[in-house]
Amino acid sequence: MITMDGYRGRQILCLSLTWLSYASTYLLRKPLGVVKADLANVYSLTRTELGFLDTALLLPYAFMQIVLASLGDKYGPRRALAGCLLGSALSMVSFGCWNSILVLAVLLFLNGTAQSTAWPNCVKSLTSWFSDKQRTTVFGLFGTSSFAGGILGTALAVQLQSVFTPDMKFIFFIPSMIVGGVGILVFLFLHSPSELAISETSGTTEASKTSVGASSPQSEQNQLTYAQLWRLKMVPELCWASCCVKLVRYCMYMWLPMYLYQALEYTKYQAGYLSTVFEIGGVLGTTMLGFFVNRFLQGRAIYGVMLALFGSTVFMALFQYTGHWGIMVNALFMFLAGACNCGVDPYLTGSIPAEIGERENAQAATAGLVNGFGGLGPIIEGPIVGWIADRYGWTGPFYLMVAMSLLGSVTMLKASRIDQSIKEAQFMGTLSSADV
Repeated sequence: MITMDGYRGRQILCLSLTWLSYASTYLLRKPLGVVKADLANVYSLTRTELGFLDTALLLPYAFMQIVLASLGDKYGPRRALAGCLLGSALSMVSFGCWNSILVLAVLLFLNGTAQSTAWPNCVKSLTSWFSDKQRTTVFGLFGTSSFAGGILGTALAVQLQSVFTPDMKFIFFIPSMIVGGVGILVFLFLHSPSELAISETSGTTEASKTSVGASSPQSEQNQLTYAQLWRLKMVPELCWASCCVKLVRYCMYMWLPMYLYQALEYTKYQAGYLSTVFEIGGVLGTTMLGFFVNRFLQGRAIYGVMLALFGSTVFMALFQYTGHWGIMVNALFMFLAGACNCGVDPYLTGSIPAEIGERENAQAATAGLVNGFGGLGPIIEGPIVGWIADRYGWTGPFYLMVAMSLLGSVTMLKASRIDQSIKEAQFMGTLSSADV
């Protein structure tokens, strides 16, 4: 019989390991944005061609997330997440040693494939240890991992670049070693309640072998097809909103250092470090949105996401308009745009789809579908933004980001209306049952 203190300790361990796991994936994503100017110089690449390197990483990340997300439902999130991190580390450990763009693209493809199961398996682990009432707060804390990881990934890459440039070997080798180490920790310690013979989110052991077997990953029954997942209410709206949000975010991730360097004439290292302000805003925005939703919106996370995306639209437009007003104004609107765009992530692709999929024992698959479909935005982001920037200058991509933020807000407005109609129908059904 596990004590409540022991159960809380397991919850803290789960939150800590999943946070560390997802944060570490950005150590092998963000360096690509940092070294773009160097890649352009070494290989004489246009911005359109650089954009296709983004696609080499983000295409398999999105597609394989949809295909492989259910591995966590079938085999358990501990094994799937550990394999994800170790595969990612192995794919990028030699990245800086090659002189062929084709080889670099293949390694990025393998990295994107390996990382594709990280988010859904983190979501699966968290939903198995935390109750419905705890999840808004927990996912708010967990969501900071994306942006803290992005900050650390960028800062580490800039520092390694300053020490080792023009040699890029260690810019990818050292992060690969860190990610591989985290993968080993996950395999050793991130056990699910079913692996420990504990009933999920209760803190008590299951005496019956039947109960344990029923909750174990190997005994999952009748996994939903992707067509069935798509037909779940609000899933299409969440998918399209996620696509808009991620397109905007990866525009900033992959191009902001280059924009600050070329258009606003910061130094290379100033541009690298200043670009992290967007993700610093994401860390605060993630935690504050959870507080705002609980305090002022009675837990209506969908409505909170809609408001945040409208804020992202406004602040992204202001960031572009005030681009030449100086570093303080740049940092302010970068911070606010990051808070609104990044703050929605743990709810839009985490707690909301997990709640929808929980009834079908498909939390990882539903979260993977929403997050993976959202990855279509980053896939098209690279070549489209590169082409627009080559043809129309740096102003063009910002018009695109403003439009996508607004579209995401409108899509979430539709989702909020669907959610409201579902709750009204449930309320009426409760009243009818009471009358009977």
